[in-house]
Amino acid sequence: MKKFSRFGAIAISLFAFLFMYQESKAGTTDKPGVDNTQSTDPDIHFTVSMPQPWTHLLEVEMRVKWNALPNKAEFKMPVWTPGSYLVREYARHVQNFSAKDAAGKSLPWQKTNKNTWQIETGGAREVVLSYKVYSNELTVRTNELNDEHAFWNNGALLLFPKGQIGSPSRVTVKPYGNWKIATGLRPVAGQTNTFRAENYDILYDSPFEVSNFNEISFTAAGKPHRLVITGEGNYDMKQIAEDTEKIADAAMGIFGELPTEDYLIIVNLRGGGGLEHLNSTALQWNRFGFQPRARYIGFLNLVAHEYFHLWNVKRIRPDALGPFDYENENYTKMLWVAEGTTSYYENVLLRRAGIINDAQQISILAGAITQLQNRPGRFETSLEEASLDAWIKYYRQDQNAVNNQISYYDKGDIVSMMLDMTIRNASGGKNSLDTVMKYLYDEFYRKDRNYTPEDFQKACELAAGQSLNDFFSKYVRGRDEIDYNSILNGFGLQVNTATPQAGRAYLGATVGETDGRLLIRAVPAGTPAYEQGLNFNDQIVAIDGYRASNTFLQSYLSQKKPGDTVRLTIFRFDKLREVEIKLGSDTRVNTEIAPVREPSEKQRQMYESYFGTKLR
Repeated sequence: MKKFSRFGAIAISLFAFLFMYQESKAGTTDKPGVDNTQSTDPDIHFTVSMPQPWTHLLEVEMRVKWNALPNKAEFKMPVWTPGSYLVREYARHVQNFSAKDAAGKSLPWQKTNKNTWQIETGGAREVVLSYKVYSNELTVRTNELNDEHAFWNNGALLLFPKGQIGSPSRVTVKPYGNWKIATGLRPVAGQTNTFRAENYDILYDSPFEVSNFNEISFTAAGKPHRLVITGEGNYDMKQIAEDTEKIADAAMGIFGELPTEDYLIIVNLRGGGGLEHLNSTALQWNRFGFQPRARYIGFLNLVAHEYFHLWNVKRIRPDALGPFDYENENYTKMLWVAEGTTSYYENVLLRRAGIINDAQQISILAGAITQLQNRPGRFETSLEEASLDAWIKYYRQDQNAVNNQISYYDKGDIVSMMLDMTIRNASGGKNSLDTVMKYLYDEFYRKDRNYTPEDFQKACELAAGQSLNDFFSKYVRGRDEIDYNSILNGFGLQVNTATPQAGRAYLGATVGETDGRLLIRAVPAGTPAYEQGLNFNDQIVAIDGYRASNTFLQSYLSQKKPGDTVRLTIFRFDKLREVEIKLGSDTRVNTEIAPVREPSEKQRQMYESYFGTKLR
């Protein structure tokens, strides 16, 4: 998940030039004795220290030398990180702020809004800002400092001068003890632990990991790669490197080139998830989540997902995702392509790399379809709507999300596969979604353009050789049920659905135990629980007078039949009450994708063209 941003119209043209420069000069470092900044740019130098990691406080000094420094200079902190579409208010973690001139004289300052500090410079041409940032949240979009490591995103740590997003900067890191440093930023020659960013978009796109990490270097797609892992676990770094090389080669088969001179993979062995960057990624995984094989493949799915982002999102950018506005939401209807299509390709890359086979990819698709078909929200929200509302919904899902939302990751994955197959069918196997992605790379990234929803549909129609308006109207802009078989049949496949537990009694509420309490976590629409008045967070204490636990509840219901009535004793807002529920039938569907009977020769050819193996 990720993007580019800009704050202020003045910097837009400068950003375009600097970004292209970064891409063309990605392998260079600063030369000692050479002033690489323009005279009109401020000289910005950060120093990040961590003298007491157990306090979780990263200490920042920001030195700004600038002949054009305003008398009331404003310095700002982003409110979000590209790739994670939620306003997170990073400024809330800032403390101990101070401002001085070059001689150490204190300068008056005040906060003028949630993320802006205004400094009265008094005509000074150099200011020194000092502050600390509380860093005790390990996610791929936040900061954490403790006695094991420091991990941070610069957007959640470093300020920018108002209107100067296009300015270059340097970051010097003072590690704790003998900790090592990993970042995608380029080192400054002759300056210890100092790194340079051509502009703030590059700076904010380059996380840091500082620790006694394990590391391995290897070559993939003809370029140097570096893998660093903080924490002990059951991983095999050599195997990860070998499989990453296979993933890179599979991606190169689509685009023909790796659009960066090197690549860094940062892995922290706690939590889960990933965030893509221009020449790096930050991943989190369970320390013992590399065995057995199925769990390791899950990790490689994450690697492949973030690797595909090197092209899709970081270079092939939807309309609003670059240049960025770091202080406000950046709305787009295309997150289903940014993330959903990337989710689709993570499995495609693993299959083409020989890590999974055709049957495994088909099984993954069947599981995704099962989840979607059992989600009432599929009738309430389209892919474009889910993308646009990510800022207020996706990262803030509540108990009703199952009823009014879909995931642009999950449904985007399914629709992308259906779109790929539709293009292949329409073009007689000549073109595919690969064709579309390569077209977008050449016609938009290479020409420094962002694409719109209309551009994406047009690119797909060019590849298909026909209008796809019906497909996009129903499955992208609309909320129609997907007619899977009309698409899959061209490849000798069909979706079979069943309700394997239709004869069993069904309550319908999702329940879970917390601190010994059995609580209702969600109530899907259309279920007996929903229709007869059970609520989220109701505590079930008894069923038909017997003390309830999750195990007992499921066991007791398994002995009932649809139409039977049970009496639930619940606490709601700490008030005891009883609710009678007439149990229904479990109509949840299970999906299987299987070969059609007696596939034609054309179906066999299309299957083999897509999967690279014969239809069994």
